[in-house]
Amino acid sequence: MGDLWTYTTAFGLGFFGGAHCIGMCGGIMAALSFAVPEANRSERLLLLLSYNIGRISSYTIMGVLLGSLGALADGGHGLSVLRLIAGALLIAMGLYLGNWWRGLTLLEKAGGFLWRFIQPLGKRLMPVTTAPQALLLGGLWGWLPCGLIYSALAYAATMADVLTSGLTMLAFGLGTLPAVLASGLLAEKFKSLIQQRNVRAVFALAVIGFGIWTLMAANSHSQHSHSRAHSNQHEHHAM
Repeated sequence: MGDLWTYTTAFGLGFFGGAHCIGMCGGIMAALSFAVPEANRSERLLLLLSYNIGRISSYTIMGVLLGSLGALADGGHGLSVLRLIAGALLIAMGLYLGNWWRGLTLLEKAGGFLWRFIQPLGKRLMPVTTAPQALLLGGLWGWLPCGLIYSALAYAATMADVLTSGLTMLAFGLGTLPAVLASGLLAEKFKSLIQQRNVRAVFALAVIGFGIWTLMAANSHSQHSHSRAHSNQHEHHAM
C-alpha cells in the first residue's frame, strides 16, 4: 500500500487542477443546483454530494484497472517508462491550466471515442431530481474525456499495485471535490475567482512541479534498477 506522500501528491494534483474541473463539471454542477429551489439547501447539497460520490467512485475504479497495468509493468524499466509518461502528462496538464500550451486537448479528443457511447446514458438521467439519479450521473460523468484525469491515472499506474492505484485515484478525486462542489454551491462567484489569471498560474505551476518531481523519481528509479541489475550480474559472474 502506498505511503502518505503518494496520496498527498494525488490529492494536491486534484486540488490544484480544480480550475480545469470547473470548466469540465461546472456546468452540470450548476444545473444540479438550479434544479432545486434555493430555499431547500439540504436537498441541493444532497444532490451535489451524490453526484460527486459517483464521479469519484468512477475515478477509483479507473485507478484499480490501471493499477493492473502498472503491476504488469513492474520490474525492469517498465515502471520507469510509466513514470516518464506520467511526468510528461502532468507538465502538459500544468501548461494547459496556465493556458500556455493546449496540446493535451489532443489526448482528450482521443478519449472522446468512449464518451460518445456514455454521454447519451447521462442525458437520459436529466433533469436530475433525486440522489440516486445524481449518483448515477456522477458515475457516468467521471468518464468524461479529461486531461487532468488522464494525468492522474498515469501517476496512479506507477504505483504498480491495484489497491494503491485505486486509493491514489480516490485521493485525487477528493482533491477535486472542493472546487467542483464550490462551483455548484457558489456558481459564478467561485468560477470567476478560480479562473483569474494569477490564480490559474499558481495552480498551473503547482501541477508542473508535480510533473517535474515525477520525472526526477523516474530517473532515480531507472538508475536504481540499472545499478541493481549490474550488481546481480556481477554476483553471478563471481559465482
